[in-house]
Amino acid sequence: MAATASAGAGGMDGKPRTSPKSIKFLFGGLAGMGATVFVQPLDLVKNRMQLSGEGAKTREYKTSFHALTSILKAEGLRGIYTGLSAGLLRQATYTTTRLGIYTVLFERLTGADGTPPGFLLKALIGMTAGATGAFVGTPAEVALIRMTADGRLPADQRRGYKNVFNALIRITREEGVLTLWRGCIPTMARAVVVNAAQLASYSQSKQFLLDSGYFSDNILCHFCASMISGLVTTAASMPVDIAKTRIQNMRMIDGKPEYKNGLDVLFKVVRYEGFFSLWKGFTPYYARLGPHTVLTFIFLEQMNKAYRRLFLSG
Repeated sequence: MAATASAGAGGMDGKPRTSPKSIKFLFGGLAGMGATVFVQPLDLVKNRMQLSGEGAKTREYKTSFHALTSILKAEGLRGIYTGLSAGLLRQATYTTTRLGIYTVLFERLTGADGTPPGFLLKALIGMTAGATGAFVGTPAEVALIRMTADGRLPADQRRGYKNVFNALIRITREEGVLTLWRGCIPTMARAVVVNAAQLASYSQSKQFLLDSGYFSDNILCHFCASMISGLVTTAASMPVDIAKTRIQNMRMIDGKPEYKNGLDVLFKVVRYEGFFSLWKGFTPYYARLGPHTVLTFIFLEQMNKAYRRLFLSG
């Protein structure tokens, strides 16, 4: 009887029972989408500030607060949620793939005795998951960048996408299907940096906090680990992120693209706007990434706990 009970709780190979892969992917996407509902205004401010001063023009916004108040004044309360549909689709594709693959690989590489992968292996898992998710999510990313950037343009230059599906259809019809993957390489490069920093540092920070003896596996621990993870990720990924944003928003000028590639973006930003412009908008970037990281992992942890309690506790 004891052996039977142990097998029921732990599975045939002795490892603890876990949720199916499909549930891992579902929870990953839902966690990211839930977080996006809260941070979409910050995402919009971050994108606007990264595009501000492009091409040696005068910066439109002095600070993130100035950007937020200017957008509210010019576009109203609905204006700060411009691009929400694209943000949700991005999470449904990118985050679902990213967190799902990370969770599966993490569990596969965890020892039979429960020993987690080492730091370098966690980073490799994070980079693999991030690059794959970025490729899947690039079309939604392109739509999001364009939709959030639209309000800063003169009325006659705006693209005027109604929602993310309208954006994807129009981009395909007007510019070709490959445009949906414009900036795919810097998007994947950004995802490698973000996920190596975010997912590995979250796991490592959480493990460190638990080992310290001052924390238990609860929301406070998840919050602290997420904030540390978000700070590391912000510092590491901003230059790659600004390259991605500008490539995906660029237009053709006399039949030629504004930028040749991500390196061209970085070179022109440094040349015309200054070296530290690569970190332009640090505050709104972290203000968006930090809470999004916190909320995503908190939602994910709580859904996983609820699933284990409801379906795996027996």
